[in-house]
Amino acid sequence: MTIGLGKCQFCQTESAPLTNWGARAEALLEDLAACSEAGPGVTRLPFTPEHRAAIDFLRSLMEAAGLTVDIDDAGTLVGRYEGPPGSKTLLMGSHLDSVREGGAYDGMMGVVLPLLALEKLRSDAVSLPFSVELLAFADEEGVRFPTALVGSRALAGTFDPAVLSMQDTQGITLRNAMKSFGLNPDRIDALARGPADVIGFVETHIEQGPVLEREGESCGVVSAICGIERHQIVVTGETGHAGTLPMAGRRDALVSAAAIVAEVDRLGQSTPDLRATVGSFTVAPNMVNAVPRIVRMTAEFRSPCDETRHHAGKTLRRFTEKLAAQKNLTIEANLTYAQVAQPCDDKLSAHLCEAIQKADANGLYLSSGATHDASAMADLCPIAMLFVRCQDGVSHKPEEFTSAHDMGLAISALAFFLRKLGSTTDHI
Repeated sequence: MTIGLGKCQFCQTESAPLTNWGARAEALLEDLAACSEAGPGVTRLPFTPEHRAAIDFLRSLMEAAGLTVDIDDAGTLVGRYEGPPGSKTLLMGSHLDSVREGGAYDGMMGVVLPLLALEKLRSDAVSLPFSVELLAFADEEGVRFPTALVGSRALAGTFDPAVLSMQDTQGITLRNAMKSFGLNPDRIDALARGPADVIGFVETHIEQGPVLEREGESCGVVSAICGIERHQIVVTGETGHAGTLPMAGRRDALVSAAAIVAEVDRLGQSTPDLRATVGSFTVAPNMVNAVPRIVRMTAEFRSPCDETRHHAGKTLRRFTEKLAAQKNLTIEANLTYAQVAQPCDDKLSAHLCEAIQKADANGLYLSSGATHDASAMADLCPIAMLFVRCQDGVSHKPEEFTSAHDMGLAISALAFFLRKLGSTTDHI
């Protein structure tokens, strides 16, 4: 039995071994980038006309490829290749939504490349002893609504129905947006998959960083998705006239806040595998001739090692306690968000590494500092991620770019990975 994939709409003939798969991917992504609001780059928010256009385009491609296609009640487009009766299912895919004025590759490439890998297997007359579902999730970025990973959490059984009441900037709730899109959000809980039926989830994504480019590698294997914690910090001192208040005894909130910024940077610079950022910072009264009274700021730590991240957070809290006593002011530091690190599955990752090496790369392992749908899917099944090099490490901008060469190598690697997985029995 061979994979029942159909004709290529670009060459109008059956896919052949000489197909330039990277060029195919480039052409598809260019067409899909047009499913966007007007303006620079790609703006495709979930449950909008632009989202619908992308779904319709991908549905036609999946159906032409012989996949059975449906959209679930979380808005995930699902294209299924049916394996032998009773076989388990490998899940692959990524997300369709974008940030505002983002790029053409983030998320969407992780749907297109696995589809082309399946087509490549058909062209090579290869059959698989398991089923494959290609997933195109609706909302990973969390731009329209203050929540994210809706589709992947639904499949993993960790979806929180409370988020359905969240509103976008127009006052539209997530529930109503989904209903207007033809979905039934009250049935999302029924989408949870059983782990016994799933081999794993494999996500392909641009790196969104400079490591692969710096190392001269087209592709890499993700070792873990970093854990994240965020702290909201409020420094409260006392204001006064900048010209008349003596320096001695001042309770300047900004001076202490600056010390906290320096401490966050010190932790990031001195701790291996830790990313430390102060990303939000406001000052009041924010006048040229007044001593700052209050500063509100955030501190974020990311690491593939939860212990490293926890230690950074505890160190920062101890620092703020001592600083408050020294400067005679008040500092509140509260943990507002925490997400554990998700290590990738050793066996699936080893197969991916071998596949990359067969496709003429070294099989570099690297961690992901960004969150992906795979981090939610880890609550359901083993996960693995394939990173593809992006130019200058740029992402979430119109300049985001991945070459046809690198995408072609990734497609070959994914095809080899599927063949390799089909020849083993440890996951099937």
